[in-house]
Amino acid sequence: MPAVEAATAAPPACECDHVVVEDLFGFLRVLNDGTVLRAPDPVFCPTTFPDSHPSVQWKEAIYDKPKNLRVRMYKPLFPSPAGAGSEATTTGNKTKKLPVLVHFHGGGFCLGSCTWANVHAFCLRLAAEARAVVLSAPYRLAPEHRLPAQLDDGAGFMRWLADQSSSSDSCWLADAADLGRVFVTGDSAGGTIAHHLAVRAGSVPLAAHHHRPKPNDDPVTVRGYVLLMPFFGGAVRTASEAECPAEVFLNLDLSDRFWRLSLPAGATRDHPAANPFGPDSPPLRDVEFRPVLVVVGGHDMLRDRAVDYVDRLVAMGKPVELAEFTGEPHGFYTLEPGSKATGELIRVLSRFVDASSSSEAATTVV
Repeated sequence: MPAVEAATAAPPACECDHVVVEDLFGFLRVLNDGTVLRAPDPVFCPTTFPDSHPSVQWKEAIYDKPKNLRVRMYKPLFPSPAGAGSEATTTGNKTKKLPVLVHFHGGGFCLGSCTWANVHAFCLRLAAEARAVVLSAPYRLAPEHRLPAQLDDGAGFMRWLADQSSSSDSCWLADAADLGRVFVTGDSAGGTIAHHLAVRAGSVPLAAHHHRPKPNDDPVTVRGYVLLMPFFGGAVRTASEAECPAEVFLNLDLSDRFWRLSLPAGATRDHPAANPFGPDSPPLRDVEFRPVLVVVGGHDMLRDRAVDYVDRLVAMGKPVELAEFTGEPHGFYTLEPGSKATGELIRVLSRFVDASSSSEAATTVV
């Protein structure tokens, strides 16, 4: 998520007798009586990023009406509009559907939306160049809804997606989406959600996967997870955290504020929602992980935590791989969705999807 200026519609620093005790760029302010004030949807780089792509269609749908949660769905047109307008690749007379990338945005569990211009631009390019259906799913935000609400919303979205496999109202999605090749991806806090979904799915007894009734021949099957610079925390600082310059966007102060606002009241950064290896976190040795790709940036404050995460899981024999982008900052793919580095990231992700799609082992959504 790029550096931003305070929103012009932000509330003043003092509301009558109440004082602002937390301020996140003017988008989110918390008063000393606990009142949370949010600016309207931020004017977030309104002209910097494209809002359309010549070879991608997109639309929105509600996936949780009581919580007012919408999903933004993207599907590529192949061949491109210069040729025939097919939504999926065609071999002979047989149409081959496309893998599905479920994407959760970042923002420290407190900010962000699938509608933000930089998130939208990244998903457009991801759909076009990865040749995948991309489902950009929001979730409730803290501090109004503290963790684990965001993790539960992620699980709720996966249940919604499972329902689409037998829904008569999902033709737009069904035209292109291969629900037997689903990958869960997430940026920063979204990467943390992806981790927790992987743990939840991998902790279900194998018998539940084998005996679950299948509504049709195309069940929702998760083939792998992609953690883009996951937002993990811990009470003990890592070297990349302690040495992080104050002037970068995601610095130690902002990270601590995110955790302070998103974790349950009184919890430390070793809470299971933040630290996968905290004292109260579930043991990961017995979790049946599907293939996991972890992306880190050389100039990211969170680098050391992500590398440690990979090292520990590899030592447990889990199918986890690391892709490091030397010199790149946190969230470079949403800082500059059109950059060369973002293109390389999409190629790395695509290779992971292709390799994991051929794996016989997979997690069926239950």
